[in-house]
Amino acid sequence: MKKLRWQVLVVFLALIGIGVLLLGQEKPLLPGFEGQNQPVAGGSYSEALVGYISRLNPLLDFYNQVDFDVDSLIFSGLIRFDDRGLPQGDLAEAWGISQDGKRYSFSIRQDAVWHDGQPVTSDDVVFTIGLLRDEGMPTPADIREFWKQVDVVALDEKTLQFSLPEPFSPFLDYLNIGILPKHLLEGLTPQEIIASNFNLQPVGSGPFRFKSLEIENEKINGIDLERFDGYYLNKPYLEQIKFRYYPDEQAAFDAYSRGDVQGISNISTTMLPNVLQNENTQLFTSRLPRLALIYLNLDDSKLPFFKEPEIRRALMQGLNRNWIINHLLGGQAILANGPIFPENWAYYNTTGAVDFDPGHALEALKEAGYTIPAEGGKARQKDGVSLKFELVHPDSELYTAIAERIQQDWARLGVVVTLKAVPYEELIQNYLEKRTYQAALVELDLSRSPDPDPYPFWHQAQITSGQNYAQWDDRQVSEYLEQARVVDDYSERSRRYRNFQVRFAGELPALPLFYPTFSYAVDKGINGVSMGPLFDPSDRFRNILSWYTKTAPLAQILATATPAP
Repeated sequence: MKKLRWQVLVVFLALIGIGVLLLGQEKPLLPGFEGQNQPVAGGSYSEALVGYISRLNPLLDFYNQVDFDVDSLIFSGLIRFDDRGLPQGDLAEAWGISQDGKRYSFSIRQDAVWHDGQPVTSDDVVFTIGLLRDEGMPTPADIREFWKQVDVVALDEKTLQFSLPEPFSPFLDYLNIGILPKHLLEGLTPQEIIASNFNLQPVGSGPFRFKSLEIENEKINGIDLERFDGYYLNKPYLEQIKFRYYPDEQAAFDAYSRGDVQGISNISTTMLPNVLQNENTQLFTSRLPRLALIYLNLDDSKLPFFKEPEIRRALMQGLNRNWIINHLLGGQAILANGPIFPENWAYYNTTGAVDFDPGHALEALKEAGYTIPAEGGKARQKDGVSLKFELVHPDSELYTAIAERIQQDWARLGVVVTLKAVPYEELIQNYLEKRTYQAALVELDLSRSPDPDPYPFWHQAQITSGQNYAQWDDRQVSEYLEQARVVDDYSERSRRYRNFQVRFAGELPALPLFYPTFSYAVDKGINGVSMGPLFDPSDRFRNILSWYTKTAPLAQILATATPAP
């Protein structure tokens, strides 16, 4: 009886406090608290996905975005990341790092349970990591090899520890993967897991759980999820989320126009004008984790001018990147000034942009000794070396158009560029990896990597066989990147990455062009939606717990509030 009275007193005092706050508003409130409606549980959301379901399993969705989108709501990882790329606890309520940076200890939330009611334990994490290492699972090779070097042990039911061979600050990136329930999959071979019914009736620990499949003519056309009331964080307002699958974006848009769905997962540049005509649509646009840039082969002896920073800067000044964004990309990109994404915790925004300035670029080329030969010709020359080279680019309509525009811009400077279009895989394998290119127009995809870690692309150790395709040989930069990889303090890492970005902006070992953007359409009847910078398109659901369709007056909510027993 004392316990009950104490709770009633707490609720009573809370109501008084709310009343005082409301009375302190600038405008007097009318009886019934009109205008003070608050979100309440209820309602649903439906979305069109372009593509088809394969397997709803976080270890099997690496190559199917629509599976990954759904899995992001069903499954949880130890860690999640905010829109700046900073780690937040998900299944893990706390973690600690040893002084030498080699051991990471995690404590799993006591109230974390699977959708079938079983507790989430350390053994589930150990089991999932074991599958990531297994050669029989279709895990990307780099991820499998990484986990083979990491030991993980369950210390007790809710505590576990990872041991790394050496300090590695971006380690938390690898803990964002969804955890699988050991009690449902233990004893199955990788082949049996791949073929398991679990992948179409998944059990996770996320905010929404599997409800049913929509099947027509023996084909899966959709999947329904329902709110999981046992979720360990704030419960979602939405009761249901429905995904419907469509073969292409036109079919998805038609379904949206008919009112069959309330959102479209991705709006392309070609579809954007049609979507904008719908006055009941909310359009959200944000940066994708991709960077378009031009690699210059700094180690090609036939092209000595690429070794000269002033020539690289002149080439950058000669590019009308804004024209490319506005006319070829429909405005759906952000001007890039460096290899670290804006709004990331490591981004340094005062490195100085290189503006389009063809006049200054021409003067720089002349000052460097490159002039049009007296006997005529289109290419500037110096000591018998002409400003001529080949630009290899992806064989797509968009990137061919971009390459042609780059060719025209540089021609105005007296730089002659021949174009070569190849399939993207061939560009990577036969040109970049073999270092046989002269210049290359590419798009780096850094999806699902919130930690910027520029080491693989710009460190000296990656020149020969790694991803330092530009072959930038800068010892000072390499030291910054080495230090940032072994320091756990984010302010210290940020300082080293600031130094790296300043050096990059001064040297321009490659020419950044733009960051593509992602557009997402949602009906105005869905409230609370917001979208920050993305590390994957599924991050559009980052604040899904705040989405709502129903509201009620605050007075009604308070009147129906009851103290916990």
